[in-house]
Amino acid sequence: MSRPRVLVARLDSFGDVLVAGPAVRAVAAGASHVTMLCGPQGAPAADLLPGVDGVRVWAAPWVTETARPIDDAALAEFRALVAEERPDEAVVLTSFHQSPLPLALLLRLAGVPRVSGASVDHPGSLLDVRLRPGEDLPEDIPEPERALRIAEAAGFRLPPGDDGRLVVRHDAVAPLSVAGLGRYVVVHPGASVPARSWPASHHRELVAAYAERGVPVVVTGSPGERDLTAAVAGATGIDLGGRTTPAELAAVLAGAEVVVVGNTGPAHLAAAVGAPIVSLFSPVVPAVRWAPYAPLVELLGDQAAPCRLSRARECPVPGHPCLSAVRIEDVLAAHERLLDRASRMERRSLRSAPEGAA
Repeated sequence: MSRPRVLVARLDSFGDVLVAGPAVRAVAAGASHVTMLCGPQGAPAADLLPGVDGVRVWAAPWVTETARPIDDAALAEFRALVAEERPDEAVVLTSFHQSPLPLALLLRLAGVPRVSGASVDHPGSLLDVRLRPGEDLPEDIPEPERALRIAEAAGFRLPPGDDGRLVVRHDAVAPLSVAGLGRYVVVHPGASVPARSWPASHHRELVAAYAERGVPVVVTGSPGERDLTAAVAGATGIDLGGRTTPAELAAVLAGAEVVVVGNTGPAHLAAAVGAPIVSLFSPVVPAVRWAPYAPLVELLGDQAAPCRLSRARECPVPGHPCLSAVRIEDVLAAHERLLDRASRMERRSLRSAPEGAA
């Protein structure tokens, strides 16, 4: 039996696409061709994922960051995209609070013969393979594992030797301002919404504290965050705000001793390159699902704060206590714990290595 052409859909943000990476690799192991269907925010992440043969961009009207009208033009655009890709089936990847059914309906109308997804609502004829969240799909598992469960239900499994971790391609180098550094820390102060942000003043104080200890700090951010990164970097940090491609940012993160970052896309990119992470995590979404999926993570922030699980974009509690209460000293202590854990992991790895191995 010939291997199918598969469309893997993840329609939201950069980080959402990154955490789909293990599922994409599982599909790629059993497919002849994998097309990743993404929204405009997530497409740059899809370009970094192993196993992706092509990336198509479509702004879904039901995705918050898009909010385009659903009209004949949008439907015609989608039909043309599917006709060009000729998928034999589609795997729709969604988070716990999303439904695959709007996209499944369009895929059916576009003629895709087999569609898989996870749906709380009864899908009727829209899904050929359906996982039921809370029944045969656990609710509280990390997002990469959730996506992988959906791919497995569709018949796609990771190949032998793939441990299911987040991975990205390494085909770029860090900018010259970073490449010459030995030891450095990355501080990424931005987040997609204010409710997930550690205060900018705290970030700036952290950069100064590292400078006092003789540790260079690289401050990263998107083009829209240049004012923020400049303010946080001050006179001592290296400001790369808006100056890196996603691939270059991956190279910067990969070389960091520690990455200090909130719940935002670059946190998942840091996990994918194996960087130790101090995660400044607001509990507006559950950490069990969205904390960086990596072995070296220190989670900071009050996970029992009143904003817990609210999915708020603006903090609903005066003073933003879940994160503003995190002190500079807390971050520095978490940094030291990460270094200690990394050292112990390396020693265990050396002890378990076969005799004669490098």
